[in-house]
Amino acid sequence: MIAQTQIANQTQLDELCINTIRTLSMDAVQQANSGHPGTPMAMAPVAYCLWQRSLRFDPEDPIWANRDRFVLSNGHASMLLYSLLHLTGVKAVNAKYEQLGEPSVTLDDIKHFRQLDSKCPGHPEYRWTSGIETTTGPLGQGVATSVGMAIAGQWMAQYFNRPDFELFNYNVYALCGDGCMMEGISNEAASLAGHLRLSNLCWIYDNNHITIEGHTDLTFNDDVGTRFLAYGWNILRVSDANDLNALEQSFNIFQQTRDAPEERLRQRPTLIIVDSHIGYGAPHKQDTNAAHGEPLGEDEIRLAKRSYGWPEDAKFFVPDGVREHFQTQLGQRGHKLRTQWMQTFTEYAAVHPEMADQLYKMQHRQLPDGWEVALPTFPTDVKGVAGRDASANVLNAIAQQIPWLIGGSADLAPSTKTRLTFDGAGDFSAGDRSGRNFHFGIREHAMAAILNGLSLSKVRPYGSGFFIFSDYCRPSIRLSSLMEIPVIYIFTHDSIGVGQDGPTHQPVEQLASLRAIPGLITLRPADANEVVEAWRVIMQLQHQPVVLVLSRQALPTLDRTQYAAASGLAKGAYVLADAEDGKPEVLLLATGSEVSLCIAAYEQLKAEGIKARVVSMPSWELFEQQSQDYRDSVLPPSITARVCVEQASTFGWGEYVGSRGGRIVMHTFGASAPLKELQRKFGFTPDKVVEAAKAQLAGRL
Repeated sequence: MIAQTQIANQTQLDELCINTIRTLSMDAVQQANSGHPGTPMAMAPVAYCLWQRSLRFDPEDPIWANRDRFVLSNGHASMLLYSLLHLTGVKAVNAKYEQLGEPSVTLDDIKHFRQLDSKCPGHPEYRWTSGIETTTGPLGQGVATSVGMAIAGQWMAQYFNRPDFELFNYNVYALCGDGCMMEGISNEAASLAGHLRLSNLCWIYDNNHITIEGHTDLTFNDDVGTRFLAYGWNILRVSDANDLNALEQSFNIFQQTRDAPEERLRQRPTLIIVDSHIGYGAPHKQDTNAAHGEPLGEDEIRLAKRSYGWPEDAKFFVPDGVREHFQTQLGQRGHKLRTQWMQTFTEYAAVHPEMADQLYKMQHRQLPDGWEVALPTFPTDVKGVAGRDASANVLNAIAQQIPWLIGGSADLAPSTKTRLTFDGAGDFSAGDRSGRNFHFGIREHAMAAILNGLSLSKVRPYGSGFFIFSDYCRPSIRLSSLMEIPVIYIFTHDSIGVGQDGPTHQPVEQLASLRAIPGLITLRPADANEVVEAWRVIMQLQHQPVVLVLSRQALPTLDRTQYAAASGLAKGAYVLADAEDGKPEVLLLATGSEVSLCIAAYEQLKAEGIKARVVSMPSWELFEQQSQDYRDSVLPPSITARVCVEQASTFGWGEYVGSRGGRIVMHTFGASAPLKELQRKFGFTPDKVVEAAKAQLAGRL
């Protein structure tokens, strides 16, 4: 009799907690007059069961290194997550990894959902609100990012774990919906996850059959389970989102697929398909698109609350015992696990001090002492070195000093030269988690999102491809910038220098497009020594992603005894060659391969008695971070005769050359022909630069 009473009390308390999540979500959306109430109402039992019964997470320390990760990929359901963060008492952590002792999400934040300065914006935002593992807005990004988190967990376990010291064994859970399943990026990511047999990865699919436009029958009749079976996933089904026992059993089955080295090739990620009712409990809007993307309305909310047995007029009501119930299960379990982990780490540090130091530095985005010792210097060479080849040399030198610098390409490593070739680098695979070379396959969309997941797990990732395919990566690059995480994107074949591959492979507008992303650093070095300096800058970035844009063709390695040192790259733009008296008449501005054209033009102008200055501008963003005095010293406002030279769109150059400045740039999509013919056709020759410089001077007489 006592046992039955305890079960009944537990069931009532479970239901009370679940309905608190539902009603907080409804009330917040209604008060904001904006948002998506239906999914939190439907999936509250799923999230509650996961957090309360399975998730290894300590609300007191939401950045504990071995915590399980929870990703809300259907980010429009953000109130589901905010309610959990509030009710579980997750504590805030600042950018310096300091615990502030204050709630991450207060009830007042929830009352100001989607309002200015609330910690509860419309979609979950990493860095704004502690407990949010990644920014999820565009559908599919969250699940794709979760693959990177799972890969990082597997790699870190292989690298850091030692006999008797299991530092990493975390799981990654991602909640997703029909929209995520329709987006192509999720399919790329799922295919790779299945191939890699990421058994620490679990996606939970909210199968509610509703999108904004109506029933999914309008556009979507995939057999998702069969599709994921083909990807190599384990498929579980829960026919009722309110069945906590079935949900808990599914999570337990997933956890039983955890890695055992002797059974590696039998393991696989898990997809749990959960049938739910969007807008659960709302009598007129349940199972309709009216519950998806708009408030329910006060009358419907009252009726929904009545169906839950809830006080109909109570708003933002948290009953006594709800917060305490989360604390006695999730809170105590998480605290115990984290305390045990910290004790293990202390013992680990005593036995393996060097590895413990590496882990600390990696987790705090610091660099090992002496990481720069192997950076090369390239001798003057008229024939020169391709940007991608110079980068390969530098990358391999740095990676030997920074063990957690890992990455690969979207099936293009032989062309992008991004393979780590030193002894022990190896390949990450289903059978070997130790490798530092990643093969993403021809999946640029997923690769970029996976890089975000890797970075959010604190390894230092890079990914590469042809510059033209940065278009496929751009949504994830934008999120890298929004989250302020130091992902490294390496793009080669940077211009019409691709030549005979033709305009489909000749990037023209990509530089302008990426320069438009706030917080992103773009770097287009002019020669091999600028490549070295670019990597020196890149590795010291802690909160900014970077795009490194490299040439396929050889670039002359400039004589740095005759021209300025390549270290000027760190300031974004610098005076490479100047008039002898430091008082030029005309400025020649360029990036990348076009800098050498300007040097040749400079020498020709100098021979004719015309005083020119060549400015190498590898990074507009770094240049704009410099003081006004420095910028004016490089580009004196009094000198209005200016010419920019870049094998890309003219967009943006007006900031530096003015509306009347000369521009040798691309106005079309290029053509298919050998490089030298393309250069002549589009005016990228020293003679054309000289001609443009003289025209600028003539126009200002």
